[in-house]
Amino acid sequence: MTSLGRVLIIAGSDSGGGAGIQADTKAVTAMGGFAATAITAITVQNTLGVHGVHPLPLDLIEAQARAVLDDIGADAIKTGMLGSTDVVERVAAILDTSDAATVVDPVMIAKGGHPLLPDEAVQAVRSLMIPRASLLTPNAPEAEALTGLTVADLDGQRRAGEFLLGMGARAVLMKGGHVATGDRVIDVLVTPEGETLLEGERVDTRHTHGTGCTLASACAAGLARGQTLEVAVTEAWAYVAEAIRRAPGLGGGHGPLDHGWTLRK
Repeated sequence: MTSLGRVLIIAGSDSGGGAGIQADTKAVTAMGGFAATAITAITVQNTLGVHGVHPLPLDLIEAQARAVLDDIGADAIKTGMLGSTDVVERVAAILDTSDAATVVDPVMIAKGGHPLLPDEAVQAVRSLMIPRASLLTPNAPEAEALTGLTVADLDGQRRAGEFLLGMGARAVLMKGGHVATGDRVIDVLVTPEGETLLEGERVDTRHTHGTGCTLASACAAGLARGQTLEVAVTEAWAYVAEAIRRAPGLGGGHGPLDHGWTLRK
């Protein structure tokens, strides 16, 4: 059994509990890790959408992270919603003070379509976050925004993954939920050594809120516990797939997953 891995999550909150810091904390716990947080913004949010975003001051974001790193420490750091160029720059500086593995989820748009990263901050993510990523976890629209490439099929996922490796990421998990349609979903883990395909049945459900946050945090938990990249990603992928299948059906919009299913199996 690997040790209890410490994960510092730097991201925004979700009052509805389905995404953001709340989903991250649940996922890390369910995967056997210890979650600590530095909140970047407070959102007014439920399954119907994001109704307000209230960024926290830069010094407060950094103070939260420093309080965790200087006392508890971290074996992995997961970043999610950053929200502005200034926050990206501050978080990049924080990452440079730690040798923990870093999982970067380049959060840009909420499930309901609300923008969570302004266009002017995308370049900061390109130049500052991608080169610091032990693992980058973009979906197809995020990969398109970061690379300028079209990601409409498996070959597009591969091309974008290779491009992002060239931009400095040490590994890229190209998510396929937005790609094409059909009864199968394929994610591609791209590394300098090759690729790993993760394929499963597409679940016909509207309850997929927070899947990206959950997957990235589950990956971070595995890395924090000393798993290899391939094992951490594979186990995280299987965890999220089952969490989607077991979604409790809450809310009138994009409902949350069942993050705690591992505790009840």
